[in-house]
Amino acid sequence: MTPTREMAWELVQGSTQSETLRRHMRSVEAAMRAYARKFGEDEESWAVLGLIHDWDYESGPTLDLHPMRGIQMLREQGWPEDVLEDIASHADYLDVPRNTRKRITLNAVDELCGFIIACALVKPDRSLSAVDARTVRKKMKDKAFARAVHREELVAGAEALGVPFDEHVEFVRDALVPIASELGLNP
Repeated sequence: MTPTREMAWELVQGSTQSETLRRHMRSVEAAMRAYARKFGEDEESWAVLGLIHDWDYESGPTLDLHPMRGIQMLREQGWPEDVLEDIASHADYLDVPRNTRKRITLNAVDELCGFIIACALVKPDRSLSAVDARTVRKKMKDKAFARAVHREELVAGAEALGVPFDEHVEFVRDALVPIASELGLNP
């Protein structure tokens, strides 16, 4: 079985009531698709991973449940083991190696997508285009802003990807612009 975007989206819609969490998964999907295109990889499989990676989070946001319970549910539905391992790789505490470009990219964009969206939400016009690397760096210094985001992970993700941090921020931001309205933002 080859998972499709439609299959992943159906699962997300059926299990996630939080619009914020759905937006997060859509943003990671968009960033993964953009990086797949840049790297000459399979856009569909990268996008599906970005969309499905947190699909079970709302029903069990604890370390003992997420993402293992969701992975088991996907396994029972016949999802391929490589996709399940890719999902597991985004959870540091599972110690699944990030030994592929796809896994490294998921880790690099996951938290950054949320941080960029948070930066745009506090702009007067709620515009993604008003967010640049300078904005993100400034907000990273404000420990009260989006306090759940580990700043060192944002930087380490770009480093692991081999992309300068400022370039990474602006690449991810640009990937989100086409879906800005879905994210509750202006382009």
